[in-house]
This record gives sequence, C-alpha cells and structure tokens, in this order.
Amino acid sequence: MTRIRVLVVDDHRIFAESLAAALAAEPDVDVSAAGSGPAALRALERAAAEGRGYDVLLVDAELGALANAEPSALPAPRQEEAAAVDGIALVAGVLTARPAVRSVVLAEKDDPRAAARALQAGASGWVAKDCSLQRLLSVIRGVLRDETHLPPALLTGVLRELTAARKHRSESERLVESLTPREREVLRCMVAGLGRKAVAERLFLSPHTVRTHMQNVLGKLGVHSTLAAVALARRAGVGPVDAEAGPSGRDVVERGGQLAQ
Repeated sequence: MTRIRVLVVDDHRIFAESLAAALAAEPDVDVSAAGSGPAALRALERAAAEGRGYDVLLVDAELGALANAEPSALPAPRQEEAAAVDGIALVAGVLTARPAVRSVVLAEKDDPRAAARALQAGASGWVAKDCSLQRLLSVIRGVLRDETHLPPALLTGVLRELTAARKHRSESERLVESLTPREREVLRCMVAGLGRKAVAERLFLSPHTVRTHMQNVLGKLGVHSTLAAVALARRAGVGPVDAEAGPSGRDVVERGGQLAQ
C-alpha cells in the first residue's frame, strides 16, 4: 500500500492534534504536526534528508495570527517564531523549496481574496476547517492527482480576484516596460532594498545620477514612494538585482556624464 505523508501546520494545538489523530486512523496516511511556519520548514527539511519527504501540507490560513493577536499566550521567542512565516508565505516557500509537495489551506471562513492569494502562492486547494474527514481525505488524494480543489461557493469570487490580479499585473508590466534599461536596473536595485548610495556604488554611478534615475522611475510608474514602486515591480514580476554580478553581467562606469561600458 502506498502511504500518503501529511504534515498539519496549525498554531492552534488542540485542532492540530485532533486533526492529526483523525488522519492517522486512516490505513494509508502517515501524519505529523507542526505549530508554526519555521517548525514546518524544519520538519520538511528533516524528512527530505531522511528520504521520506511529505506529500501534502495542510496549512492554517491564519497561521501566525495567534501570536500576533494574543502576545501573552506564548513566550516571546515562540511569538517571534510563529509570526515569522504566515500561511500564504509558507505555501509559497514550500513551492520554491519542495515543488513536489502539495499544499492545501485550511480556513475557518470562506474568503475569495485570501483563497486567490493562496492559489497564486501555489496552493492546490482551499478547504473549510469544519468539513468532514471524508471530504478532506478526498481533497488530499485529489491534489496528489494534480487536481485543484475549491468550495463551489468560492469559485466565482476567486475567479474574479484572479482576473483582477492579472489585470493589475498586466498594467504593472506595461509601466515597467516604459522604463529604459538603466531605469529597470535601478528599479531592481530598489527591489533589493538598496539605498541611493548603495545603488550608486553598485552601478558605478554618481549619487546625483542615481537620484535622477529614481525620480524618473517613480514618475514613469506613477507612484510617489520607493515602497509603492517596489510593490508595483513585484506585481510585474521584477526581481531584485543579483548582488554577485554587475549590471547586465558587465561593469558600468560613468565618465564625464556619459555611461561607458
């Protein structure tokens, strides 16, 4: 019998343990539980190193909210750990690090926007926490067949959210395409969190020139702050500049107001 390895990730201990116990009663399911995002990532890494990786992650949609909302409920180190990785961020991280693992988000309420974000992050399903065990098992087995599972009542709202997200991404991509190659390089430095002086050193430009480029970037993107520019860049799929290599793989030096490569 092929066994399914499941990891339940929820900072509500009673719920996590109850769900794990219910799943463990199934003859083809091996299950463990983790109480935070970092603990889940450690469990995934440890299991992979032992050659018995997990197949499915069941992730609380509100992971980390307990530590944020009830600071006295946990010791300070545990608060910081629990808040370090929320449910959606965990799904995205697992997709990058362990693409073979399927993630299913468990939610207390139907939320089309959050469900759409979960799917965009790489989740294969969104399931109500109060669903039947048989329904949950059906979803677990379904996502292992590369199916995507959503409650019917959420479908219209999620499609609307995904359509709106695509529209915003397309608009963001159009704005980024209006930038010159040098301005795009400066934008990537901004995404990497580099300040004006660091960008100047990184691109071998004067701080004054970098300031002009940054102002041009903000103007062309139609935003008024670096944070807004970075958010738009991320929507357009612009990643941070590579800290190891020079721009476009070559050194760029400003001489007499002209760029020499």
